[in-house]
Formats: sequence, structure tokens, C-alpha cells
Amino acid sequence: MSDYSLETKCVQGGYTPGNGEPRQVPIIQSTTFKYATSEDMGKLFDLEAEGYFYTRLQNPTNDYVAKKISELEGGTAAMLTSSGQAANFYAVFNIAGCGDHVVASNSIYGGTYNLFSVTMKKMGVEFTFVDPDCTEEELNAAFRENTKAVFGETIANPALTVLDIEKFAKAAHSHGVPLIVDNTFATPVNCRPIEWGADIVTHSTTKYMDGHGAGVGGCIVDGGKFDWMKHAERFPGLCTPDESYHGITYAEKFGMGGAFITKATAQLMRDLGSIQSPQNAFLLNLGLESLHVRMKRHCENGQAVAEFLNGHDKISYVNYCGLEQDKYHALAQKYLPNGSCGVVSFGVKGGRKAAEAFMKHLKLGAIETHVADARTCCLHPASATHRQMNDEELTACGVYPDLVRYSCGLEDANDLIADLAQALEQI
Repeated sequence: MSDYSLETKCVQGGYTPGNGEPRQVPIIQSTTFKYATSEDMGKLFDLEAEGYFYTRLQNPTNDYVAKKISELEGGTAAMLTSSGQAANFYAVFNIAGCGDHVVASNSIYGGTYNLFSVTMKKMGVEFTFVDPDCTEEELNAAFRENTKAVFGETIANPALTVLDIEKFAKAAHSHGVPLIVDNTFATPVNCRPIEWGADIVTHSTTKYMDGHGAGVGGCIVDGGKFDWMKHAERFPGLCTPDESYHGITYAEKFGMGGAFITKATAQLMRDLGSIQSPQNAFLLNLGLESLHVRMKRHCENGQAVAEFLNGHDKISYVNYCGLEQDKYHALAQKYLPNGSCGVVSFGVKGGRKAAEAFMKHLKLGAIETHVADARTCCLHPASATHRQMNDEELTACGVYPDLVRYSCGLEDANDLIADLAQALEQI
């Protein structure tokens, strides 16, 4: 599908039926797969042949959909996971273990921040969090001898900071490590981080890719451009024999385009099992087929809502890179020229209590721990997704106590604005 447009890939990428085969991606709802001989199955366990033997590792439905996402991102290989959180964990843990270090943007999603700063810290992986707006000198100063990766979000959730991908990629590569970018909010429709220097891209497919609140899932895409063998001493898991797979060296056998995803599948998915169900992968594919159409409407609604809120006498600030006065407008023009997303974050005058009161009066915007859906929803992150952070940590990552995250759905923008107006009038 490399010669086709992104819009065509959304609809037909990943799966091409043969004569008499299903037109729609089939749901292979089976845990296991039959083989005629033990020798045939043995080749699969030795990674000497392609095929399926147990859905915990791979499933045809999942692979069709992962291939579509890989094509959309311009990658060489991809795998689906049970959630976006699992995707981020696998992407980092695939190359960083006990005693290693990772540099990460401090404005990332609160759940990911907690995964890194608490859970993975218990596993012996240490993270240094940097301001996404830091200078190149400040960014380079965060690296150590044992640094294995850099992590950031294209558009941070919910601070809506825009990552300077080229700046972070330059720093990562100068220190011999890959850049991992969570591209959930932008989706490949509005930004393809690999084209700007990112090496690994992750997604919470639960959000815009699914788009209808139907199935939880995640995805990891390998850009296939990072030369693991060039930095073999830093990445022994990829560049030295894996005795649990008969001494295979992933970077040698599968090359730059396949080593990362093969290892993540053969080791991490085998041992941890965070597989996406085939049924959810099927639902995800339905969402992907309309992604290019929906993202345009989400962005139109986001822009209209941001312009309405901007300057409203009960709103203290608005974060949306589509606004000319937004501090990330210039970066958005570079990385997101066709639009960013449908999420707007803003502060309600009166602080935390005023923000919570405002949300209670909304009729169309439902209070949910969700975002990037066909239906408009909102959240007070300081009370929910970022509840584990203290005020100092909240301020550092741009998620202030008065901040409301408002995710514009596919409704009429005039109805959304009218609903916001009446809710603001009541506080």
C-alpha cells in the first residue's frame, strides 16, 4: 500500500483478501492453531517460520490491524497490545531493564507518568523527567551512561504541549538511543513522528483510532531506522543471543526493520501476555476505516470551542495549539499543519471548586475517564487521571488544579458551544 494515500490506507491497508476470501477483516476467535507435525510447530517456536500457534503471542486478526497502523505511521513492523499503557510499558521495557535509565518529557499523560515514576522505578528503571520546552543544553544534560531511550508525547494529555520531535530525536540519537513517541492524540492522520526522527511510535488505540469507546487497546510501531547493532553494547537484549529462543540474536536475524517488534512479541508478549483480543482488533479496524474523516471534524470542533472559550470572562486560560496566541502554535504549524486534535484544556476562574461545579452543569459533555471519542466528554484531571500527583508535580507538567480537559466529539459545534455557555453562566 506504499503508493497509496493515507486516506486509502485507512480504509484498505493491512489486509487484502484473495479470491473468495472475506472482504472484511475476519475475526479469528481462537486461542490455538492446529499443525500436522511437531516439527512444523517447532519451527515456529524457533522463529524459523512464520505462522500462529497461540493467540497470546500472535493472532491473524491482530496482525492485519497492526499492519494497517504500521502502514499509516510509515513503520516496518507493529504489534497490538491490550491497552495503550501496555504499549508504552512494552516499548520501554523492551530495551530498558533493571539498572537502566530513560529520559522522558514531564508533561506526559498522568497514567504513563505513574507507570514510569512508580511502577517501573520498583523494577529498577530510573527516569529523569524534563520540561518539553527545555533547551538543547538542558535536554542533553539529562542523559547518563546508562540511558536507553527518550520518551515523549506528540500532543501531551491533558496539558496539550506539542513536542519538538526533531529536538528530542537529535538529542536521543547523539547519545545513541532511540526516541519513543506516543502519537495517540495526533494520530498518523495529523502527524507521523517517524518522518521527523522518532524511532518507535506508540498509541492508545482506545482513543481516536477506535473512536467510539468500544474497545480498549494499544499499538507499538517500529520505524525500522534505528541501527541497534551500531550500539550493540547498549542494547544486549537485541544484540546478543537470547538463550530462551535457542541463541537467536534479534538484531542480526531480523534486522533494523524487524528486531524490535520480534523481541517484544517473542519475549514480552510471551511472558506478560498483554494481548489485544481479536474482537477488539476487529472493532479497532472499523474505527480506522473512518479515522481520516473523523479527525477532520474533531479538529474543526476543537478549534471552534477553543475560540469560544478564549477571552470568555470566566475562563482564565485556554490550551489549544490551533490558537495563534498559543505558545505551541509555531510548533503545531510545523508538525501538525492540518490540525492537532479535538481536545481543548482550559482553566475555570475560581480554581478547583469552580471547575468541578462547571462540569456538573454540562449536558452534552459527559464526565468520563475517557477522551478522543465520537461523543463529547470532559474530565477534571487533578481529581482523576493525575490524582496521584501533588500540586507541585501538577504545576510542573502543566496540569493545574483548575484545568478542565474537554474532548470535542463529532456533534455540531454550535450545540457544544451553547452547552458550554449555559454551564459557565451557572457558576
